[in-house]
Amino acid sequence: MTRPHDADTSATPEERLGLLLKVDDAIQPDVEQQPTSPAISHKRKRFAGFSILLSLILSATLFELWPRTQHDTRIGRNALYSNGTHEFKKTVLMVSIDGLRADYLDRGFTPHLLDISREGIRAKYMKPIFPTLTFPNHWSLMTGLYAESHGIIANNFWDPVFQDTFHYARVESAQNPSWWLGEPVWETAERAGIITANLMWPGPWSTSSGANSTYFLPWENNYALEKKLSNLLEWIDLPLEERPQLILGYEPSLDQAGHATGPMSKAVNMTLAAIDLFARNLTQALGERNLTHIVDIIFVSDHGMMDTSHPTWIYVDEIVGQSWKGVTRVDGWPSMGLRFAPGTNVTEALERLCEYTLSHPDQFDVFTTESFSTDPGTSLVDLNVFNYGKMSAGTVEPMPERYHFSHNYRIAPVWIVPRTGYALTDHTDGEDGMSTGNHGYDNEDPSMHAIFVAHGPFSQGAKAAVVARGEDDGTGEYVMPGFQNVEIYNLVMRLLGLDATDTATTNGTAGFWDTFVLPDA
Repeated sequence: MTRPHDADTSATPEERLGLLLKVDDAIQPDVEQQPTSPAISHKRKRFAGFSILLSLILSATLFELWPRTQHDTRIGRNALYSNGTHEFKKTVLMVSIDGLRADYLDRGFTPHLLDISREGIRAKYMKPIFPTLTFPNHWSLMTGLYAESHGIIANNFWDPVFQDTFHYARVESAQNPSWWLGEPVWETAERAGIITANLMWPGPWSTSSGANSTYFLPWENNYALEKKLSNLLEWIDLPLEERPQLILGYEPSLDQAGHATGPMSKAVNMTLAAIDLFARNLTQALGERNLTHIVDIIFVSDHGMMDTSHPTWIYVDEIVGQSWKGVTRVDGWPSMGLRFAPGTNVTEALERLCEYTLSHPDQFDVFTTESFSTDPGTSLVDLNVFNYGKMSAGTVEPMPERYHFSHNYRIAPVWIVPRTGYALTDHTDGEDGMSTGNHGYDNEDPSMHAIFVAHGPFSQGAKAAVVARGEDDGTGEYVMPGFQNVEIYNLVMRLLGLDATDTATTNGTAGFWDTFVLPDA
């Protein structure tokens, strides 16, 4: 069965192949890349794209600035610290490695990241939000909000109020701040007078309030890790009055390799080794500048990766039957968020889905969201006929609270979530274009878990707090329990010296970091 030609229901090619893919040009659609835009020069500072000449001049004169020989005793976010030759303020450098699965660190290809974590700390894992996709999770890392709160509910989705589709690779939506709700760390910091720098972090250039990073380097595919290292260090090496205190960086190559060749592939392992070398070089460069007691480095990722080389395909249009003709939108690959045209027999569609899950309980789950009662295509349907809310096989259940993925009108009223090993499709999309590795699945699945590794004064304070509580195991290492990525916003704010009166409301846990940070951190 096929759908009407005017229905916007097909999974886009890049969703199946994976975000920002570059490994094999033969399978790389042009739309895969984020749009590259001209350099943006913000109102207070120069644009981050330094010329080669300026870089040489800066390198030659950098260490001729005023020296200091001891720490400044002032406290607060404006306190000055000395590396022996120059003054610095508290600085946070956070780098996201797209697709770095938590257990990748146990493969033997990341000795330097493990060394960094032993000198600092790491978490057993960091749990991404649902759906475990790149753009929703990178915005959660920035805002401390779940998808239902910050509005980026997938990489591509329909907004029934805007009557428009968000697509991460289309500049008219991806860089339109009205799509992006919540307040990112760089907006909070800039409002507090803190200079920030952004190296390709997925998200908008500015927010709906007009806020932006002082320095911004837009997305560019195939941008070498060595160049990113140079960019980050150029910002670190700026004079005090121009130097950013919050620096963000993003690297997609591991996610690209995972999509193209799968999480267990040689390409993934080789990319891991390259990223590990980058992490070593970055940490080493800060050590050479005597900044390990001043700069907090945080390595994070947005999600993990699952092998999808041989999925069992489920043709949802066959299951739904004639009512599939009334499906007007499908969002959220690899899940299916369904919207229906008014007058569609949604009851029949749900009955058929329920019957299928009763006989095939391990293939997918069917959930309804808050918009079911308000969306024109579903608002008249009586869910009581499906024993709504009873936890038994073959029923349509409300979206689980643990997903925090219901209370937003952008989330389609019916959501089908595949289990591990299964892929959803229809006869329009078929089985073409599926990547060897993928993500977007249940955020409690270990293969979806992300990393958290920290090095610098925060990690030393966390270890000291462990010792103070008498919980030190004597090894000098500390592995935090797993935690959710919506806690990161509050950590960054705390490390920058900003308190609750300065920061935005988040979905993070109040006082979460009190256990891990000494009172003066």
